[in-house]
Amino acid sequence: MKEKSIESLNKAVADELAAVHQYMYFHFHCDDQGYDLLASLFKRTSIDEMLHIETIAERILFLKGEVELKASTDVKKIRDAKEMLQLATKMETESAHDYNNWANECAKNADSVSKKLFESLVEDEERHFDQYDTEMGNLEKFGDNYLALQSIERSKNISIQGITK
Repeated sequence: MKEKSIESLNKAVADELAAVHQYMYFHFHCDDQGYDLLASLFKRTSIDEMLHIETIAERILFLKGEVELKASTDVKKIRDAKEMLQLATKMETESAHDYNNWANECAKNADSVSKKLFESLVEDEERHFDQYDTEMGNLEKFGDNYLALQSIERSKNISIQGITK
């Protein structure tokens, strides 16, 4: 029974690792383009995903399993902010769906602790989805002006810092 839980937990580790890599890639490129708000969002989400890996790994080890640290997918080389947000919302939706299924599987195998862990992960993934969906809405509503404002704000802050030194 615990083997099924360990298998599902390791699939979650693989998905979370892929998310960490993808979101850090997005963070680097948003930061490079001056999109501070999006860069910060991707970085914070990546850190959340790292914390998920730690929690999941602790559960795997408690169940006397081996933690497999292999990302489920490779990083997609996307540099367009809208495409980044589209992929991020898709990733979060898929994760929430998988975690719900794995929670149900753990329940069938009388592993209520892993079930609760997956349920808490669903909450986080839905929160991430909501954040990305909100940013997608802002981008659709305001267009490229939304991104331009982020770049202008960065330039303004850099300029102010230069004056105060």
